[in-house]
Amino acid sequence: MAEKENRYSAEDIKILEGLDAVRLRPGMYIGSTGVKGLHHILWEIVDNAIDEAANGFATRIEVRLYKDGSASVEDNGRGIPTDIHPKTGVSGVEVVFTQLHAGGKFDEHNYSFSGGLHGVGASVTNALSEWLRVEVYRGTVYKMAFRSYEDPATGKILSGVPDGHLENTKQKTEKSGTFVHFKPDARVFENVTFNFEAVSKRLKELAFLNKGLEIALYDERVPEGRAPVCVNYKFDGGLHDFAEYLNEGKTPLYAEPIGYKTERDGILIEFVIQHTTEFTESLFSFVNNIPTPEGGYHETGFRTGLTKSLNDVARSLGALKDKDANLLGEDFREGLTAILSVKMKNVQFEGQTKTKLGNPEARVPVESATTEGIAKLFENKALRPVFEEIVKKAQGAARVRLAARQAKEVARAKNSIDNLTLVGKLASCTGKKPEQNELFIVEGDSAGGTAKQARVRQYQAILPLRGKPLNVEKKRIDQVLANEEIRTIISALGAGYGSDFAFDDLKFHKVIILSDADQDGMHIRCILLTFFFRYMRELINNGNVYIGMPPLYKVYKKDVVEYAYDDAELQKKIEIVGKGYQIQRYKGLGEMSAEQLWETTMDPARRNLIQVNIEDAAEAEQMVTALMGDRVEARKEFLAQNANFNKVDSFIDRVNV
Repeated sequence: MAEKENRYSAEDIKILEGLDAVRLRPGMYIGSTGVKGLHHILWEIVDNAIDEAANGFATRIEVRLYKDGSASVEDNGRGIPTDIHPKTGVSGVEVVFTQLHAGGKFDEHNYSFSGGLHGVGASVTNALSEWLRVEVYRGTVYKMAFRSYEDPATGKILSGVPDGHLENTKQKTEKSGTFVHFKPDARVFENVTFNFEAVSKRLKELAFLNKGLEIALYDERVPEGRAPVCVNYKFDGGLHDFAEYLNEGKTPLYAEPIGYKTERDGILIEFVIQHTTEFTESLFSFVNNIPTPEGGYHETGFRTGLTKSLNDVARSLGALKDKDANLLGEDFREGLTAILSVKMKNVQFEGQTKTKLGNPEARVPVESATTEGIAKLFENKALRPVFEEIVKKAQGAARVRLAARQAKEVARAKNSIDNLTLVGKLASCTGKKPEQNELFIVEGDSAGGTAKQARVRQYQAILPLRGKPLNVEKKRIDQVLANEEIRTIISALGAGYGSDFAFDDLKFHKVIILSDADQDGMHIRCILLTFFFRYMRELINNGNVYIGMPPLYKVYKKDVVEYAYDDAELQKKIEIVGKGYQIQRYKGLGEMSAEQLWETTMDPARRNLIQVNIEDAAEAEQMVTALMGDRVEARKEFLAQNANFNKVDSFIDRVNV
């Protein structure tokens, strides 16, 4: 990488518009005011520090979680400019924390590649915090503080107001960089407790993506007298280490991941691949360190380049003759774990949450780099056995694909036997608008019958499961399609599966898993989530999958009835009902009457649903592999750490919908 220019002043900070409406409509800037939104304001500050590292100016980042609910991020980069901005007349620090769409990232000579390209990070975090303090280390220590408070005259909340201008403390320091300390505002967020696991997993991912960068996380929320919990991440192998981590619990087809790194048209492109004996594809893509679970043009280019180059390899090895048709991309991607990291200027992310790359100009360079990379790797004679294994596995996948074609057509056909058998299983709804329709996948015929009586026929459909669906993690696609319960779900949703999944054909925009709160119910829930994760991931990415939460207890006395959804809530309900109360413990959905099931679990006005979403696709991959794969030891370890299956963690948010 060329030597970096260290000139970075307030003049380099470009302002696009003033800060307003963040407090009024926080969802526009951080997605939600739930758990995801809370962590988003931390990621915005972390991303700023990562950008310093990604552009060669920082080597260490430290994140701390404090007992009072606050968090801090410190880097050893250049430090936010402290001089006076020529247009505003205030310091660069004040501009960055009070102006929306202001930052050095709008000027390419300061940041070649940046994840925080929306330029709203620091200011939005400030606007949604009770208070925020910043220290900048540039020869001396500079300090500035902000707070949000209610205006006594108007009653309006004033957000991110400076306590004063930037202060040069005159205190000499050999440090360089920026320290940001903030406390999320409880008036904005539903929950202001940072999840250590969620923060740790994201920081670990960032360390993988930034080879050699040291990231430390300290959790000071421990009992008095105990040292803070501390984890340190630093991966000198970068993406190679990442691939090995993702494939823990799987059986690799070849010992070491292989990869390639180059630059095309001003775009830095790096990929690593490693096949396993599994049957599903796992591709994780990133643009400027930001995960892109919905893909985009970079993924399209990568897949195209990989298919083309591996077909060339197959012909060079003699596995494909002149008369043979090319293998398909899905054949080469069976069991593939791949990581694609792209760093580029002027990124266009689709949506505020930055989940899909919208730059068409990224496709061709990534395709070209992938083709070149595979060709150069193949030239290495030591890697010849690796490519022989890749081609051999792809040929096996092709044979299975051809054999399963008939089953696939049957599963998708409108007038197939599956659809005829659905008549006795699916109680469909009469509504013609998919965005308003709900499909309840219910454990057991008994509970399914009750749910059919309880539902609102206009928009709620019921699909009872007569047995446990197949654990698709352990099966090939032909075995998956042979399972009656899986075929029924595919047919009911009407949108296909796998690479043929078409969201626009989806008949229900809420897919709700409704199972008993026991071990069998939890197992069914895990099996269904694994199926959606592997074959209909867009459902999860778009937030269409939910878990119904039936109550565990009914607390009642004469005409007073309260329902408790967990043990913690039970005591509160007992206090509400008062003396003389009685408790009924529900062992399963079948114990409820249609009226009880409606008012506790199916009525949109009163029910509790958990919305399933992927906060971190790489960690979700690890979880699914550990929990649903063949490795018994990995499953035992996972269960030991995650025994509470009703726990709402970084992958799911509980919502009333």
